[in-house]
Amino acid sequence: MPVLSDPAVRFRSSFLAAVKEFRADHEYEVSWFVTDVDDEALHDEAGFEKYIARVLAERTDAGVPPGFVRMTTLWWTEGEEMLGRLAIRHSLTPRLDRVGGHIGYDVRPSARRQGHAGAMLKAALPLAAELGIAEALLTCDITNAASRRVIESNGGRFVSEIDGKLRFRVPTS
Repeated sequence: MPVLSDPAVRFRSSFLAAVKEFRADHEYEVSWFVTDVDDEALHDEAGFEKYIARVLAERTDAGVPPGFVRMTTLWWTEGEEMLGRLAIRHSLTPRLDRVGGHIGYDVRPSARRQGHAGAMLKAALPLAAELGIAEALLTCDITNAASRRVIESNGGRFVSEIDGKLRFRVPTS
């Protein structure tokens, strides 16, 4: 049964395969988390270890780049297989409040349409509550009916549409 896991070196080969899948998928735009992977992380184990350390450090003020907010990144895993990625932003900038939200998630193409996105979001909501987020803001593209269903099935209440994004409030407890 899949679980949310901290990013770790043991998932390296599966993570790299997932990145290739995301880049080859022409059905959706390549996620920012894929473009954010350090190039050296894709080519050697030491670079991957540095990438993991950077991602884990983003949970602290010291690890956050200028203009960003603290973020807890988790991987949806089963055994050693990385099936997806989820990020909980601890707070929102004005831009994130418009089109990003507190929680973003991606399921690797080969694992889509198997219920992972809904289960991943459900597992993340109590973690968001622990971070002090009583009601999470989630957004999705107007055209992404699957993501809308995932959000609504987890209690999402439609708030508004801005810049081609649908905005929802989701209780975290």
